[in-house]
Amino acid sequence: MTARPPKTEEHLLKTVVTDLVEPYPIAVPDEELQDLLSRLAATRWPDRETVLDAGQGPQLERIRALCDHWATGYDWRRTERDINSFGSSRTVLDGIPIHFLHIRSAEPGAAPLLLCHGWPGSILEFRHLIGPLTDPVAHGGNAEDAFHLVIPSMPGFGFSGKPTTTGWNISRVGNAWITLMQRLGYDNWFAQGGDWGAAVVEQITRTAPERCRGVHFNFPMVFPTPQEMSEATTEEQHMMARAQRYQSELDGYAREQATRPQTIGYSLADSPAGLAAWIYTLFQDVTDNDGNPEKVIDRDEILDDIMLYWLPNAAASSARLYWEERQNNAMNAGSGEPNPVPAGFSIFPGEAVQASRRWIERRYETVLHYAQLEHGGHFAALEQPGVLTEQIRTTFRPVRVS
Repeated sequence: MTARPPKTEEHLLKTVVTDLVEPYPIAVPDEELQDLLSRLAATRWPDRETVLDAGQGPQLERIRALCDHWATGYDWRRTERDINSFGSSRTVLDGIPIHFLHIRSAEPGAAPLLLCHGWPGSILEFRHLIGPLTDPVAHGGNAEDAFHLVIPSMPGFGFSGKPTTTGWNISRVGNAWITLMQRLGYDNWFAQGGDWGAAVVEQITRTAPERCRGVHFNFPMVFPTPQEMSEATTEEQHMMARAQRYQSELDGYAREQATRPQTIGYSLADSPAGLAAWIYTLFQDVTDNDGNPEKVIDRDEILDDIMLYWLPNAAASSARLYWEERQNNAMNAGSGEPNPVPAGFSIFPGEAVQASRRWIERRYETVLHYAQLEHGGHFAALEQPGVLTEQIRTTFRPVRVS
């Protein structure tokens, strides 16, 4: 056996710095905001669609209006102040600088809760949950429902660092979040996720079930087997039809990002209007709306989300997560042994991926909560923040006392 060399002072210093958690205020230079305005003004627009609806993608009139507001009525500095007021922090995890929000509750019985976003989401997706979850009494709730919140931005997303090598798949992200929670002093905690965030949470439950006390999903990581499809009830057939429509008509962006993220990355990095249309497509297609997503999500909040891809030039780096998972083929997280971590599920009607209670109960040992909601879609935290807040509280109440 080869003896390990003694740790030098330089090595010890590097270890300390690597493990450091530090405040990380966001301050975008004025020149970057001016460059954005110049690019918006110089946009070369395509001709209008040849149909009367959004069947060919976001309509020209709608994207022009969004970009006009972006250039003349949108205030990034307001959003920047919000981010900095939410405990904007940074630490290095597995070699990548990770930006995250850390908001501690003043309630002595608060429990730690990890909130995980997906694509094209961001840490700002949870902005309306922060107050009610950390200070429930001030928002009409009970003190015993309080949480400390940790909201990280995935590698390649937002103001987190960008991977320069392959291998940053969902499993690796999950491991990084486990380290993050430990580094912040949380030995055990709850977790919530939708979209890729749900896949990260699922991975965490498989890797560290002893640390994760309970989970909540608004995007069920449950995909029916051939036998379940053949035995589907009427309700389950409806769920399968929604998923099939999504896969056949609405997931073009996912196929591009899973196969050629670099190709689309050039366009998205260079054109703010192109990036806006690429992301707006998802707000249009998978929110619970009547064709106008701005009726359910404020236009400025849609632009806030787009800005967390534009300012850090994160369009290509975030898209590569799809490529990584295609290589890893890890979207089969719902297969295998039943998940031992207690779980709750909120099924929103506008979500493309849904699951019945019986499908879920075959895959999770303890189902704490299951509800089908009347309104809301894929971006539940933005569309129905009050409902999602209560769904999270209801899920975790039975297991808050360890």
